[in-house]
Amino acid sequence: MKKLRHEHELFKAALLAGIKYAEGRGAVEFEATDSASAKALYVYRLLVHDKLIAPMPEEQVGEKTVRHRLATWYMHQLPKGHPLRE
Repeated sequence: MKKLRHEHELFKAALLAGIKYAEGRGAVEFEATDSASAKALYVYRLLVHDKLIAPMPEEQVGEKTVRHRLATWYMHQLPKGHPLRE
């Protein structure tokens, strides 16, 4: 797994977009006390369920790999030439 250049910023944006998607879909309502890793795992599983991203083998699902997968998913949503895609 190669680290993305702006992975931290991509993950933060991906988490916000994923939360908005999940809540807009009516699948969940996150609380302010929910941890970022719990939110990320839920968003990852929802995106896999909706077939928006490919699933990883269950033994590879962990906080670091989920963060990377969400960052990669979000990067592909950005238009060409966006500063985070560099």
